[in-house]
Amino acid sequence: MNLQKRSLALAGFLLATGIGLGAFGAHALENVLTAQRLQTWETAVSYQMWNSLGILAVVLAGTSFQINVVWITRLLFTGIFIFSGSLYALCLTNISWLGAITPIGGVAFIVGWGLFAWEFISFNKD
Repeated sequence: MNLQKRSLALAGFLLATGIGLGAFGAHALENVLTAQRLQTWETAVSYQMWNSLGILAVVLAGTSFQINVVWITRLLFTGIFIFSGSLYALCLTNISWLGAITPIGGVAFIVGWGLFAWEFISFNKD
């Protein structure tokens, strides 16, 4: 399976799990987490969903415009796993230092989306 297909498959899996985690938070954790932690859970789900959809768009844009999106997708996947993953773990374990690694995932998102923009700014295949 080539990189594009793997990226699309993983993005689809992350979308499916994002829906499941959102439902889990809304139903199973509603009476377990504080309101603040429940909002943190929702933030994790939101970032997972939006960036997973973004990965779909990045891969399709890369194919359409024949640009290299390998590092972009790696950064976005890394962002999802570190940003959302650390927030999920924080909510489930209440280990506060996990929140300290969340910004690393945020930086991965910013760099990934910045690199995506740069690919089109520097795109010369008219």
